[in-house]
Amino acid sequence: MKIAVIGGGSTYTPELIAGFASRVDELAVTELVLHDIDADRLDVVGGFARRILTARDYPAALVTTSDLHAAVDGADAVLVQLRVGGQQTRLVDETLPGKYGLIGQETTGPGGFAKALRTVPVVLDIAETVRERAQPGAWIVDFTNPVGIVTRALLDAGHRALGLCNVAIGFQRRFAARYGVRPDQVELDHVGLNHLTWIRGVRIAGREILPELLASDYAAELAADIGAPIELMQTLQAIPSYYLHYFYCTDDVVSEQQHGQHRAERVAEIERSLLELYRDERLVDKPALLDERGGAYYSEAAAALVTSLLTGDGARHYVNLRNDTAIPQMPAEAVVEVPAVVDRSGARAVSLAPLNPELIGLMQAVTAYESLTIAAATSGDGRIAARALIANPLVRQWKVIPDLLADLLERNAEHLPRFASGGRS
Repeated sequence: MKIAVIGGGSTYTPELIAGFASRVDELAVTELVLHDIDADRLDVVGGFARRILTARDYPAALVTTSDLHAAVDGADAVLVQLRVGGQQTRLVDETLPGKYGLIGQETTGPGGFAKALRTVPVVLDIAETVRERAQPGAWIVDFTNPVGIVTRALLDAGHRALGLCNVAIGFQRRFAARYGVRPDQVELDHVGLNHLTWIRGVRIAGREILPELLASDYAAELAADIGAPIELMQTLQAIPSYYLHYFYCTDDVVSEQQHGQHRAERVAEIERSLLELYRDERLVDKPALLDERGGAYYSEAAAALVTSLLTGDGARHYVNLRNDTAIPQMPAEAVVEVPAVVDRSGARAVSLAPLNPELIGLMQAVTAYESLTIAAATSGDGRIAARALIANPLVRQWKVIPDLLADLLERNAEHLPRFASGGRS
């Protein structure tokens, strides 16, 4: 069994490798391949990953390569965790929108739009190579943001793909720790789109505890962590993900961003420090600093999901998949993030109650934006790109869109050849 990781030079990779090592008795991997176009990072991260596996007597071979064909040849699953343009483009995503009085963020708003334009064509090209060279029916598991858009682009192109985010598993582990139970004893009614989700229910041993959570002193801690008022959660009778505070508290976030350090600057510092730590030949466990990088529980979620896809264990996961009829108020072709039972045939959404109007309305608006963004990314059509920004609830205002779009395209020109050629590349 062969698993390939595209973007294997990521500082997240050692945690992912440790996640697979922890499942040695469940998933009989014979070869783990790390692929990256940055040979220096790949050498450093690959060396640390190899030490992790050696320390755990992991039986699979670890291979590093900058050759995509070699990486995916015969693979049973391909994990995609790349960042087109690196942290430099992330800094643009977070800072340029502020010039127009808008949210600066790497997965939502105009920054997320720019990231999608850069990323979708690259991931689709990789997926074509997977289709040609991996095992028939190989799975693509996408962690590359914006996950919902990238996953929908993959599915629209006919690839066998699922998207994965750590928001749900983070809440699940948090509630398990609070109530002293195993994580698998906590079931979440977690619904929405990627980075646009709400928890409408928290069940432990079949008992619904969300109302008591929202009425307890613990609600203040939750509200602080997601950046939203307690009264908002109590009104919705749901816990919004952190990313929803960009929609619910837009003016406050824009004001904060005008006067504070952007996350991209801190992440770049962390990455430089992590890579130096990874060079230490004595290091065989992930350093504590990695927890500051973000993405907690990605390794656990990814390794568990791949295990279900390749062994058919039928476990429950929180994934991005084609809606079909999972949420009846949403288009069948939309990609939603919901609980699902996963086996070799893929993911099947669990039965979900209809969503309230205030939730479904925002989902429908963002889904329209996502579909237009994919069309713009794959065509290089500036008019479609402008329509996507009109549809984006965090942009909308025409007075900023022409200049904003021109700025975004100029600052990302190196990574947007389709737009440079008028959509003909």
